[in-house]
Amino acid sequence: MKLPLATNRTVATKVIELFKLYKGEFVLVIAVQIIVAIAAVVTPWVIGKSFDAVGSGTTPSVIRTYITVIIIAVIVQFIASWFADYRSRVLGQKVFNVLRIRIVESVMHLPLSVVEAAGTGDLLGRTTSDVNRVEFILRRGLSRLMVLSFQVIVTVVAALVIEWRVGFVVVLSFVPLVFVIRKYLRRTIAAYLAASALSAEVSGDITETVEQSATVDSLGMSEVRTRRTSVLLREMWDNERYSALMRTYFSATMVLVLFAPLVIAIVWGAWLVGLGVTTVGAVVAVALYAQQLRWPLDELGWWIDELQFAAVALARIFGVAEVPSDREFGDDAPTSDVVEIEDVSFSYREGEPVLRNVGLTVRSGERLAIVGPSGAGKSTLGRLIAGVNPPDVGSIRVGGVEVTRLPEDLLHQTVALVTQENHVFVGTVADNLRFAKADASDEDLLSALRTVDALWVERLPEGLDTKVGSGARELAPSQAQQLALARIVLVDPAVLILDEATSLLDPTAARSAEQALSRVLAGRTVISIAHRLYTAYDADRVAVMIDGEVAELGSHNELVSRGGEYASLWEAWQQD
Repeated sequence: MKLPLATNRTVATKVIELFKLYKGEFVLVIAVQIIVAIAAVVTPWVIGKSFDAVGSGTTPSVIRTYITVIIIAVIVQFIASWFADYRSRVLGQKVFNVLRIRIVESVMHLPLSVVEAAGTGDLLGRTTSDVNRVEFILRRGLSRLMVLSFQVIVTVVAALVIEWRVGFVVVLSFVPLVFVIRKYLRRTIAAYLAASALSAEVSGDITETVEQSATVDSLGMSEVRTRRTSVLLREMWDNERYSALMRTYFSATMVLVLFAPLVIAIVWGAWLVGLGVTTVGAVVAVALYAQQLRWPLDELGWWIDELQFAAVALARIFGVAEVPSDREFGDDAPTSDVVEIEDVSFSYREGEPVLRNVGLTVRSGERLAIVGPSGAGKSTLGRLIAGVNPPDVGSIRVGGVEVTRLPEDLLHQTVALVTQENHVFVGTVADNLRFAKADASDEDLLSALRTVDALWVERLPEGLDTKVGSGARELAPSQAQQLALARIVLVDPAVLILDEATSLLDPTAARSAEQALSRVLAGRTVISIAHRLYTAYDADRVAVMIDGEVAELGSHNELVSRGGEYASLWEAWQQD
C-alpha cells in the first residue's frame, strides 16, 4: 500500500490557505517587488531617450539628467530588491513553519495500520526530503520567482508602451515559450513523481537493512537485500538519465527561444527606422528590453524545474492528510476496564490467518499473561486489543465499547501498548517523559523513573535536563526501555499491554521492573505478552496461544497440573 497523493487542485487550495495566514506580509512583498521591476525598466527607457536626444542635438545638461535618473533607478532597485528579498525569505520561513507543523500533526494522527502497510520509506521521504525540497523553494525561490515574474510583466508592458510596433516582437516570443514549457512538463512530471517515490523507497530499504542487519546476516539474506537495493538504484539511474535528457532538451530550446526576440527586434526595428516609422532610440530601448528579458526568463526556466519538484513534494506532503481512517469513531466511553475478545480472526495477508476465532475475557484488575511459541499470534492479539489494527472478524471491547470506535485521545487513555521497540526523542530526559504527561512536575518524573528502577537518571550530570537522542547522549536499549515504562507509569492507563516490554533488560532488572510496575498498576488490567515465564508465574491467569488460537487458559498451577502445552513450556524454561 502506498500513501495517497493530493490532487493539483488540493495542492493549490492548501498553498493559498497557507499564504492567507500572512495576507498583509504577502501584499507588502508583492508591492516591493513591483517597485523593483519598475526600477529595472527605467534604465533601458532612459538609454533609448538618450539616443534620440543626442540624435536631435541636445545639451550636456539633459544627458547629465538622464545619467542621474539611471543612478537613482539603480539605487532604488538595489534597496528595494534587498528589502523584498529579506521580506520574502521571512514570509517563506513563516509559511514553511506552519506547513511543517501541519505535516507533523497529520503524521501523528495517521492510523498505525496504514503506516505499517505503507512502509517506513514512503513516510520518511515525505517528512524529510520532500519537506526539504519545499523549504528550499519557500526560503529562496519565493523571492526570486516574484521578482522575476514582475520583471517580465513590467518589461513587456514597457516595451509595448515605448514602441508597440517593435515591442510586439517581445510578446510573440512567449508563444513558442508556452509550447516548450508545456511539452517539457508533460514529459517530466511523471518522472519527478517517480523520482520522489524511488528516493523514498531506497531510503526505507537501506534503513531497514542497516537497522535489521543482525537478522539479515542470521538468515543469509544479504544477497537478497543487496539485489533489491541494486534494482531500485538502477531504476533511479534510468529515471534520472531520462530527466537529465529532458532538462538538456529544455535548456537548448530555451536558448533559441530567448535569443530570437533580440535578433528579430533589431532587424525589424532597423527596417522600421529606415521607413521613418519609428526612432533609433525606441528600437534601442525595445532591444534592450528583449535583452533584459533573457536573464529572468532563463532563470524562470530553471525555477520551473525546481517548482516541479516542489509541486510533487507538496502533493506527497498534503497527501498524508488525505489518508482515510481505517475505523469509525463513536461517542461512548468505556464504563470499566474489562476486556472482551469475541470470535476474533485476523490476517495481514489474505488467505494467511494469524488469529483464528479467539475468544477471551480479561476481568477488571486481572493480570493475564499470554505465552506461546514464536509466530503463535501473541503480539498480533496485543496490537488488536490496543486498537492498532481492527479485527477482520469478531469484536474487541473495553468496558463494553469497541476499541476501534474509541476516539484517539480516549483510546490512549484507556489502552496503552508497550513493546520492546522504543524510541528516544531528541531533547532532555524530561522532554521524553512529558510526552506522556505534559504537566508532570519534576518530582512526578523522578517518581515514575524510580518505579521502573531507572536510578541512572539521577546520577547523570544534569539529571532530568540531560540531553539525549541523536547528536546528544546515546542511551542503551535497556535505558530507552525504562524511559518507555516510566511514560506508562505517568499515563496510568486503564488497560496496559506489555509486549515483551522488559526483554532488553537483564533478567534481574527485568524482574525488578515488572514487580515495581505490578505494585504501581495494582488494580489495573494488565496483559503481559511474555517469553520469560516468571511473568506467567506471577499472573492471575495464563493464556497459551498455539497457531493463532487460545489452546489453554487457567492459572499457572492449573496449567502445570494439566501436563499440556504450558507444562511443557514451563519445564523447558526451567531447564534453561
